[in-house]
Amino acid sequence: MFIITLTYTAPLDQIDVARPAHLEWLKGHFATGRFVVSGRQNPPVGGVIIAKGTRAEVEDVVKADPYNVQGLADYNLTEFVAGMTAPGLESLKG
Repeated sequence: MFIITLTYTAPLDQIDVARPAHLEWLKGHFATGRFVVSGRQNPPVGGVIIAKGTRAEVEDVVKADPYNVQGLADYNLTEFVAGMTAPGLESLKG
């Protein structure tokens, strides 16, 4: 699994214009099961996504994020193996 950390590189007004396309991109990957959880950082300097897949798969997915395509954010991928989970999330262990 991966923690994808997005850091905005553009002003929030530009981020907000691209946000609807970004949200549709997120929804598509939640529908396929690739994404597990996502949310905006507080304060809104970027976002965090928990994703499943290989590094190559996750890198390809990130390339297509509208924020990335438009040059609005930088991305950091941190791979980890979930050793413990809350009840109901056991399928995430790996």
